[in-house]
This record gives sequence, C-alpha cells and structure tokens, in this order.
Amino acid sequence: MRLRILLSALLISCAPVFAQSAGNELHIVTTGDVHGSYFARPYVQGGKSKTSLMSVKHYVDSLRAAVGEENVVLLDAGDVLQGDNASYYFNYVATDEPHVWPRIAAYMGYDACTMGNHDVEAGHPVYDRVRGQLEGFGIPWLAGNAIGADGKPFFPDHVLLEKGGRKILVLGFNNANISGWLSPELWSGAEYVSLIPLVQNRVFQLRRALKPDAVVVVIHSGTGDGDGKSYESQGLDIFQTLRGADVLVTAHDHRPACKDRPGCTLINGGARAGYVGHAVLGFGKCGKVKTRRGEVVRLDKDAIDSQMEKEFGKEFEAVRAFTVRPVGQLEMPLRMRDAYTGMCDYLNLLHTVQLHASGADISIAAPLTYNGYVRAGQLVFNDMFTIYPFENQLFVLKLTGREIKDLLELSYDRWISTPGGHVLKIRQAPDPRTGAQRWSFVNRSYNFDSAAGICYTVDVTRPFGSRVNIASFADGRPFDMAASYTVAMTSYRANGGGALLTEGSGIPHDELASRVVSRQIEIRDLIYNYIKEHTVVGPSLIGDPAVLGGWKFVPESVVEPLMKQDMELVF
Repeated sequence: MRLRILLSALLISCAPVFAQSAGNELHIVTTGDVHGSYFARPYVQGGKSKTSLMSVKHYVDSLRAAVGEENVVLLDAGDVLQGDNASYYFNYVATDEPHVWPRIAAYMGYDACTMGNHDVEAGHPVYDRVRGQLEGFGIPWLAGNAIGADGKPFFPDHVLLEKGGRKILVLGFNNANISGWLSPELWSGAEYVSLIPLVQNRVFQLRRALKPDAVVVVIHSGTGDGDGKSYESQGLDIFQTLRGADVLVTAHDHRPACKDRPGCTLINGGARAGYVGHAVLGFGKCGKVKTRRGEVVRLDKDAIDSQMEKEFGKEFEAVRAFTVRPVGQLEMPLRMRDAYTGMCDYLNLLHTVQLHASGADISIAAPLTYNGYVRAGQLVFNDMFTIYPFENQLFVLKLTGREIKDLLELSYDRWISTPGGHVLKIRQAPDPRTGAQRWSFVNRSYNFDSAAGICYTVDVTRPFGSRVNIASFADGRPFDMAASYTVAMTSYRANGGGALLTEGSGIPHDELASRVVSRQIEIRDLIYNYIKEHTVVGPSLIGDPAVLGGWKFVPESVVEPLMKQDMELVF
C-alpha cells in the first residue's frame, strides 16, 4: 500500500504536474464510509474540528483547478447516511424538509454514488427519499446487486459519464451480506446477491454494449484478504481476476488501501472523510487507457471549503441545536475500553436498558465504540452517539441455555487467548492508515458479546468450548442448558451479524426470524428514554447485581498481570 500524507501545500506543488498532463489524464477521486461527516465544526463547545466533506470539497476543487474540471470524476462508495448527528437529524427528525446529503452531493459535484449497508439500515422511508432527491440532481445511486422480484436491478447498476470528451463507465454495487445483518423489512423489494461473478459479468456486458473509454467499478465491500472466505469483504477476491475494469474502488472496512496490478488499480479511501482515494488514468493517442496509478490521500481537517461551510451554515446550526439538548446527569464517566477487561459502567448501562425495555431473561451486548469516552456530569443528546453510534433496534429472541452458552463461547474465543504471552487476542501489525506498527485486536470488538441477567465465569486457561461456566440467574434461579429463555440483543446480532448465532449457537440463518419474540425501537432511543426517565444515572442504578448478575475472567492471578500488559499495548 502506498499511503501519502497530504498537507495543503502539497496541492500547490502538484498543480504544475497535473496541469501539464491534464489533456491525457483522468483523475478519479473517491470517498466512502463518510458516515454523516458532513460538517467540520464540532457540535458541542470545547469539541475539536474534524475532517469532513468540506475537507473533500477543498481537495477536489484544488484538483479541478489544476487539471480542469472535465478531467476529474468524483464518486462515493457508500455508507453516508448513518453515524453522525447530522445524518440522524436529517434521517429521522427533519423529515419535512429536503435531506441535506443530496444537496451536499450536488454542491460538491459528485458524478455518481453507490449505496452501502448502513444506507439500507436507515430504512425505506429514508433511503427512498434520498434516492429521489439525488436523482433530482442527476446523481445516480447505484446498487447493482440488489435484485428485484422481476430479476432486474432494484437500483441502477451503472452510469455512463462524459468527461473531457471521453466515455467513462461507472458500475456500483452494495455489500453482498445485507441479509446477514439487517431485518428483511429494511431491504424489502430486493435481494442482495454475491458480487462474484456478477461484477465481472456486468463489466463484460456493458463494455460490449457501451464501448466506454474507461471503466470504474465501485463496490461497498471490504478489501479483504483475497482468500475467498469473507462474504462482506470481496474486494481482493474480485481484484485478482477482474478484467475489463481500470479501477476498482472498495469500502466498508474503513481501511485505506491502494494496490496496483497490470490492467487495474484498487483504491479504498478509508472512512469519515479522513482520506480520499485518488486514481489517475493516462490515455494514449488512440484514446485507450495506457497507464493506471493510485494513491490514498490524507486530508487536512483545517483545509476546508469556507464557502461550503457558509452555504450549509443553517443546516449545521439546526443539527447543533438539536444535539446539545440536555438529557440528564451522569455520576461517573463511561470508558468504553473498560469493556475489554470485564464488567464496567458502560456495558452495565447497555445491559440495564435492554433488560428494562424488553423484560427478557438475559441481555447480550458488546462495546460498540472502540475507545469512546463520555465524561461525568450533564449529558446532552450528542453524547448518545458516543454511547450508541448505530441505529440498531432491540430484538428479543428465544434461545436454549445451550445456545446461549455456545454464543458466549465463540464471543470470548474471538476476544481472549489461552494465556501464553497474552490474555487478549491481539497482534502487532502495520496500521492500515499510517503504516506504523501497532497492537490491535485480531477480531472486531463490536462482536465481543457479554451477558447480563446471569452469573458466570470465563476461565482463560481452558480451551475454546469449555471456558464459560454459568452458575445461575441473577436472582438465584438455576440455569438449565435444555430450557428456553428470552434474550435481548441488537437487530444486527439477531439477524446473524458477527455469526455468533449461526456459528456459535449453531442456528441456521434461515431459522433466525422464527426465533424472534419481539422487536422494539432503536437502542439509542431506549437509552435516551431511560436516562430521561431516571434523570440521574449512577453505578447503583445500572449496576444492581440482582438485575445484572455478574461475570469475570478467572483465574484472577493469571488474568490480572497479562490484562494490564495487553491493555497498555493496545491503548
């Protein structure tokens, strides 16, 4: 991977080079996983500015000025509608006015956009509205692997652009694993199918039919390892054999990447507008692509388009006013990193809310913010996005005692190692964003589920399958492996996300829907309602052992020194 740190001065130094080659080169700039990062300014006093689409606009306009607007294509690779206060506000609050994202996309001059799984998760009322507004601006929203009942794409799968006298074919596809994460009502009307062999087949078909000068494929799928094992990260699987496409754009995994091979370049622009992907196609005298090169460009959060900031100032102020509303008081800070070592106030809050709202026997939850922090004191609505960043609903499923134990066994196996040098399952590897060596978890921490409502231990010295020992329920009732219990969890988990139910509990994916007892509103809203109801949230309110039960890693003499060492390495 070639990674370049971009300072604002770099654009100036590159301008003569771009200008000299403007006549025979096409520049493709890509964003992906923006997750609502529309605005640079913080919503709360004392917050820090951040990279945003305003940073992207500054970069793209500088490039357009250097090489000519007709020689620049701007594309988005999906997941733009969830993850920030701004997207939440325009998705679910300000529904009687035009959504801000299509207006921003038009203002920035996007040529085409591709849908992501979190765009689908926003629900039909949101993404149908956004799609109509994007199309009103002449911007297609592509998702060629969403197949309708008639066998045709539910969304467009391509657009033919005219740039600098050239025909540029852009194909767009969403993640193939939509049904593995999301409830069927969210993607009703379409079935999301594998990108293999669909992408290659469509490239061949459209090349023959449209005879473009260049082809760009955008997939909201992770770059992956290229081993064919990850249905949600098919990027390298496709890239290794893709023919007829000059550029492949990947996304979803939030990991900047750039790879070249003869005939094609792969770029992944990372997440939250911190980076952009930049590919350059060089054309020969006959009009065919002769050279391809790519890079990942780090953006400067202080280099923004000031006119864009003014243009959308009213929208920013509306979001800010909404998200600084007082919610309640927090007696202690919430440190999300504490969730990796055992029970903590952060997870106690999630578990307490889920049990309170559902009346279930057991709650299953994981840390959803890798290293978030919420200070003690007054909470505002903005803090709800740190506590719970996703729009997951609360589901209640019927599981047997054995299925609950097996789910936990797989969760902890992804989380911990049988002690040698470490107790956490971590590794040292290059940071995909910077290239520097760093320690990190082998697996995604949002799949590190723990349980509440029961009392149990996790013996780190024992092998997978025999670590979890469930003693009883929180109220002293015996826990029966053969009995059935109600279990509260996120809609992501209930629909098969993380495979803890399918691979851990051994429940076939097509059986999951029949296990659902009830569905409730978004968990973030449940947390908000709970805090508003109780006004003050402290350890005694959310840490009652008679409600939560308790769990811990054992033996403590082994765990404590290794846990301290591993946490220092990771953080």
